[in-house]
Amino acid sequence: MPGLVGGRSRRTPKFLPGVMREDSDDELGTDDHPWEWIYEPAEHEPEPEPEPVEENGASTRKRKRAAAQAQPKIIGARMGDFECELGDTVLLKADGSNEAWVGIICEFLDNEEGEKAANFLWFSSEKEIRNSEKKRTDFIEHEMYITTSTDVNSLVTINGKAHVMSHEVFKQKYPAGKVARKSKEFGKVFICRRGCNTRTCTYTNEIVWEDIYRGKEDIETLKDFVVKNTKATRRRRAAKEESPDRDYAQEADDADDARVPRTPKKLKIRDAVTPSSKRKTPGGKAVTPSSHRKIMIKKHLEFTPLATRFLSPHHVQSSPYQVARTQLHVASVPTSLPCREAEFSLVYSHLEAAITDGTGTCIYISGTPGTGKTATVREVVSHLDNAVRADELDDFIFVEINGMKITDPHQSYSLLWEALKGQRVSPSQALDLLEREFSHPSPRRVPCVVLMDELDQLVTKNQGVMYNFFNWPGLRHSRLIVLAVANTMDLPERTLSNKISSRLGLTRITFPGYNHEQLMRIVQSRLEGVPGDIVDADAVQFAARKVAAVSGDARRALDICRRAVELAEADSRQQTDTGGNNNPPTPSKKQRSGSKQQKKDEEQSSKKKSAGRVTIETVRRAINEATSNPLQQYLRTLPFVTRLLLASLLTRTQRTGLAESTFGDVLEEMQRTLKMASEESRPLSLLLLDRKALAAAAAAPADYHRGGVNGAMTPVRAKQRDTSGAMVRPAGLSAAAVDLSGAGLIYLEAQKAERPSKIRLAVGDEEVRLAFRDDPEIKALGVIL
Repeated sequence: MPGLVGGRSRRTPKFLPGVMREDSDDELGTDDHPWEWIYEPAEHEPEPEPEPVEENGASTRKRKRAAAQAQPKIIGARMGDFECELGDTVLLKADGSNEAWVGIICEFLDNEEGEKAANFLWFSSEKEIRNSEKKRTDFIEHEMYITTSTDVNSLVTINGKAHVMSHEVFKQKYPAGKVARKSKEFGKVFICRRGCNTRTCTYTNEIVWEDIYRGKEDIETLKDFVVKNTKATRRRRAAKEESPDRDYAQEADDADDARVPRTPKKLKIRDAVTPSSKRKTPGGKAVTPSSHRKIMIKKHLEFTPLATRFLSPHHVQSSPYQVARTQLHVASVPTSLPCREAEFSLVYSHLEAAITDGTGTCIYISGTPGTGKTATVREVVSHLDNAVRADELDDFIFVEINGMKITDPHQSYSLLWEALKGQRVSPSQALDLLEREFSHPSPRRVPCVVLMDELDQLVTKNQGVMYNFFNWPGLRHSRLIVLAVANTMDLPERTLSNKISSRLGLTRITFPGYNHEQLMRIVQSRLEGVPGDIVDADAVQFAARKVAAVSGDARRALDICRRAVELAEADSRQQTDTGGNNNPPTPSKKQRSGSKQQKKDEEQSSKKKSAGRVTIETVRRAINEATSNPLQQYLRTLPFVTRLLLASLLTRTQRTGLAESTFGDVLEEMQRTLKMASEESRPLSLLLLDRKALAAAAAAPADYHRGGVNGAMTPVRAKQRDTSGAMVRPAGLSAAAVDLSGAGLIYLEAQKAERPSKIRLAVGDEEVRLAFRDDPEIKALGVIL
């Protein structure tokens, strides 16, 4: 029977390496007996007199408290012939491996599932201490450290009693320095010389175990001793400490909570031991997980290292232009993120509270592209990592899952499991393992922060991926923190079902688009330290206002300014190649002397003086290049019906937040647009026909659309109910969709324009938006892109 060890269920999942021992149940036997409580003998007390009835149920509450106090105290538990009491040191079996945990029973109770459980005070082995820099190296065989970590586990995980003693007593009892393999105590005897705080990696002085712990009466004294003699994790810095960097302080009063930004080191994922089990069911069949599939652990991919080319600094910093281009690149990591102080503070406070409290939570972050959502989250994680290294915060694991970087949303299960355990398994196996991992308690489980970027790309037909990732944080023992990042504010309500959107909770953070002042500050912060003052402030303001009027995308502003720097560098190089002659040409005798010639000379002189500098004119040239690339020029020359189809697809994508739609949904979006245009007293005949075609349209019930590169008008049949034109559907849409698919502008399922066919853009949304932004026919329909 799967999941049984010696006839009993073992459901404590493994997370950190425990104590290696043989799979033995010699103390508990092989029979599956139920666990029973052992109560403290009750003394005979006279029955209390009935209390008079009081208002507001006061007497009812008193009776309940009296009944609770009258219940006998649980002092132990029994299963068959095996008994354990408060203060006993026991072994707890880790599911699916030959490892065991060592803990002291502090309290017996019934868990939320109605099972008999106990609260254990854990011992820790040297393998469980992750901080290799502060970790002690004088540990000996069989040594365990007593900690202050506690956790509730079911009694069915108990695998026998353990024996903890001092080093001197161990040497006296076992002169050979080890326990004989044939002994019943083999794998159950441990040495404790120190206490340890595993989070801060601090130790107490050497102790004699028999002097500090004798039984259940010393449990609280033992906890206090370890707490006082080790360094605990501080939640926040002292109020008097101030950060020298004020980039993330909202106001002067918030300087106490500011963190010093520095580039974090890459988080190391612990090396997990591949689980191996020798357990067998009574029938002799090997145990498998609940899916009854054999778990195949894949080896890490090995790549042949390529030759590395080292560049000296003068290759990238030999001129002010190269320095400016490098710092304005969107892939460049700035030292700080300006204009996002409030959002940074919100994300930081939520994450810090969840990690410190050891609880799971979901945080939904939304905003238009280029508003700094992902960059802010990464910066927050960097600061939290610095706090962990400074012993100011509990340790945590961070994993980023980008919907645009995986081919199948189900691969997110494999990525999460690999981050937790370091094991590469298939998505179905990873889902099975994650369900078991998050559904059961585990000693000292480390919180895990998951960044799910491009959330709309992770939506599946049955929405199973979204449901699992938003449901796991709500489980009691998961300690999973999910940061869901999307471009649409109401994506959960529009796309996800109620059972999924309700699990997101109320923690939602919106990133608004940047205004021109914020974009100016962002670009200027990137240009700090660039020698030569090659960029005019007016040019930066001009670029910021242009971008803010369209989208408020910071990446767009950086790209335009970077292209402007490249144009200025080309102008400077061209002027140098021509000899740098700044003298105006001598006018010929035939030329007229007057104000026109003087004005022309002044313009030429000003151009030469401004060569090599980024001016408003340079930025205007960069914007024209960005909006006049070959793709946008091709989009502008498409027939009207084709442009209307692309505009409807883009509108549908913006409204739903999903990159993929069906052809029928796009048709409905187009019909809605045309209907709204007719309701706003826009004659569709004037929108679709020219003057010459109006006469033909009045003579025959036919519609016209623009066709061909030159925009020639060709009559097509159209469906319309009456002359008022409640709804018009231009013909040729199916052919237009197939042509767009053949041109590589859209992805069309099976190359068939049918209503159920999947359709989505194959080019960037910004390209379509910029191409049709000034289209008079699209504007006449009231379409706002």
